[in-house]
Amino acid sequence: MSVTWCKRCVYPSSSAISITFDDEGVCSGCRVAEQNVPDAETDWEERKLLLKETILENRKRDDYYDCIIGVSGGKDSYYQAHVIKNELGLNPLLVTYYGNNYLPEGEFNLHRMTDVFDVDHLIYKPGVDKLRKLNRLGFKMMGDMNWHNHCGIYTVPVRTAVRYDIPVVLYGEHGRTNIGGMFNLDDMVELTARYVREHVCRGFNWEDMVAQDEGLAKRDLDFTIYPNDDELDDLGFRGIYMGFYLLWKPNDHAEMIRKEYGWKASEEPFERTYRRISNLDDMHENGVHDYLKYVKFGYGRCSDHASKDVRDIGMSREEAVALVRKHDHVKSKDLYRWLDYVGMNEEEFDRIADTFRDPRVWWKDTTGNWCKHDIWDSEQTREKKENERLRASNKA
Repeated sequence: MSVTWCKRCVYPSSSAISITFDDEGVCSGCRVAEQNVPDAETDWEERKLLLKETILENRKRDDYYDCIIGVSGGKDSYYQAHVIKNELGLNPLLVTYYGNNYLPEGEFNLHRMTDVFDVDHLIYKPGVDKLRKLNRLGFKMMGDMNWHNHCGIYTVPVRTAVRYDIPVVLYGEHGRTNIGGMFNLDDMVELTARYVREHVCRGFNWEDMVAQDEGLAKRDLDFTIYPNDDELDDLGFRGIYMGFYLLWKPNDHAEMIRKEYGWKASEEPFERTYRRISNLDDMHENGVHDYLKYVKFGYGRCSDHASKDVRDIGMSREEAVALVRKHDHVKSKDLYRWLDYVGMNEEEFDRIADTFRDPRVWWKDTTGNWCKHDIWDSEQTREKKENERLRASNKA
């Protein structure tokens, strides 16, 4: 079979983040999630104290900021600030990369952080015309209009750390470990320039953007340039993921910060997922941006959220499959807002998007329609589809 699925969650082998399957058909992300429980061998309280010790041991001055937290204003941002400021008693500087397309609730949450936590907060906002150009370029070059966001979330806080001489920058969970099991929770990996270049930025950098026909120059993309090794060495940089130090339960985080800080989830439901607590910092993240992931890899945000909830709150696989069947394929209406934002029509969008379809996932039937394997297919249906895919491949 060209695509298979985890026997526990709903991640496919075509995942955008690399995963592996064991002899029981369970994915590496699910196996690592087995460590993220209160009764595991890990002493989470000891790790929380280790986090504080690590921050204090690496700071340059005791009368200054203790660390930087990269925040978007989302549920994880609030939880990080809550732990660092109100549980560990430290003085963080919050730093935000602002990609322009916040939902109203996300905007509210972001600007409320400095008040409810009584901390300083730097927000970096690139020019809107520049962002429109980067949206177009990301879409055309890699099928991801949010390249600038993925990049800025990492480069801006680290550049700020160098500028203000603050060695420790904190992030929430390590995404590729949390989703795909890239590392064990005992590995305690930290942020590296290689990770930013190869994984966060998909192998692209400012030079690739300048080389295109949007009229961008290096000065326009200064915020995307990660500090060099000498700058990081002189700083004594440590990029720490708090998910290795804390029991990481996003649903619990969201409930707590709603009660404690008045944090708001999305008032309107999303078309492509059932959750309302995630990705409020970009109105297209759960929509057209995620639709492109479906076009490329055959699954979407609902699969991400359902898989996390299978692992974290005990959602049944049957319920997860039903949600995926309802949401993952939807071409959401925010597409038309994005098309107007960047000056593109739907026909051009579809034509470009089709060039990124993974041939392991997609093929055209005899009438020219795109087909793929689905998690709910019966064994007979899957075998029939696979034969059709192979015939189409041989014909091509």
